[in-house]
Amino acid sequence: MQLTPRSEVKARIDRFRGELEALRLDAALIVQRADLFYLSGTGQQGYLFVPREGDPLLLIKKSLLRASTESPLAQVLPLRNPSGLPELLKECGHGGIKRLGMELDVVPTAQYFRYQKIFGSVQIEDVSPALRRLRMVKSPYEVSLMRAAALVAEKVYKAALANLRPEMTEVELAAALEHEARLNGHQGYVRVRAFNQELGFGNIMAGAGASVPSYFDGATGGSGLNPSMPIGAGVKPIRRGEPVILDTTVVVEGYIIDQTRVVSLGSPAAHLREAHDVALRIQRKIAVEARPGVGCEDLYLLALEEANSAGLKDNFMGYGPDQAGFVGHGVGLELDEWPVLARGFKQPLVAGMTLAVEPKFVFPGEGAVGIEDTFLVTDQGLEAISLPPLEIATIG
Repeated sequence: MQLTPRSEVKARIDRFRGELEALRLDAALIVQRADLFYLSGTGQQGYLFVPREGDPLLLIKKSLLRASTESPLAQVLPLRNPSGLPELLKECGHGGIKRLGMELDVVPTAQYFRYQKIFGSVQIEDVSPALRRLRMVKSPYEVSLMRAAALVAEKVYKAALANLRPEMTEVELAAALEHEARLNGHQGYVRVRAFNQELGFGNIMAGAGASVPSYFDGATGGSGLNPSMPIGAGVKPIRRGEPVILDTTVVVEGYIIDQTRVVSLGSPAAHLREAHDVALRIQRKIAVEARPGVGCEDLYLLALEEANSAGLKDNFMGYGPDQAGFVGHGVGLELDEWPVLARGFKQPLVAGMTLAVEPKFVFPGEGAVGIEDTFLVTDQGLEAISLPPLEIATIG
């Protein structure tokens, strides 16, 4: 287990205070686990109170012992019931709060009403956009953890080459790959911020299985094992000549690497190989153009133009009404971080952002091809954190 350095947590708190100042908020109360871990270094159950001035308070319901060990913050206190928040804050010198920030994009409505009742006349405002902006830009420490996850993802890919055999099912292959990932440090749970966008280890799909749409906001879906979790690997046998999509998410020390590779037992059909080449071309062009100051929407439109020029616009990032309207997204502690390479997302790139760029093509009844790599935005363009190879790997 690696503990977040004190200097890292301090730098994050200081940057967050700047956001509070800009929003003219007196303080923020952080409750969502990913945000709480980001700002405190622990994922234990509780609250992080960050005043615009003064020391933050980490108020823990369970486990106080672990939170005290894991967090470098100086003030870690017990709090069994949130109804005691106003009195405890007053005792610690933080009375008179008028405007309080909370993560209203993820706090359930019932909880929001509860906090509103607890704090009475205090005005609760949404601080989640500020947090998401803050988390867009990664520190060298965070990038180092993502590089560690990329090494595990490379082992997962090699395990696919070693385990793939004719007639094994999608879920058999998925189990072998998750086994490899877990043995090498993958924490098992993939955090997704958007409501109801649940995801496991990733989507392992073969042939027509990869063209089955699902609820998930992405290019591919997969049948899954049942309607309760209708995504990813199913019981379909893997046959020769089918492209097998390995869309895997490896999480090491909280940080995600999002990566897609395609393998096949024998060579896939020519039009599928050609579509994969177009995906590689799109990703290379984005990697060159994606420099600080370039708008996210512009990169999406570049990808769309390339797909259209290749005659593949109808297959790009899904098919028909199930097409996804993006070609890349931020990634870090959560799979769906900002920015998003999509129409309408005007945010210019900033050095230190980390992006999963994933041009893919879906062919109904046949399958899907494409690529996904996690990149770091630098002054020169995108630097790959994911490791090669990128081409379709043909076995046998």
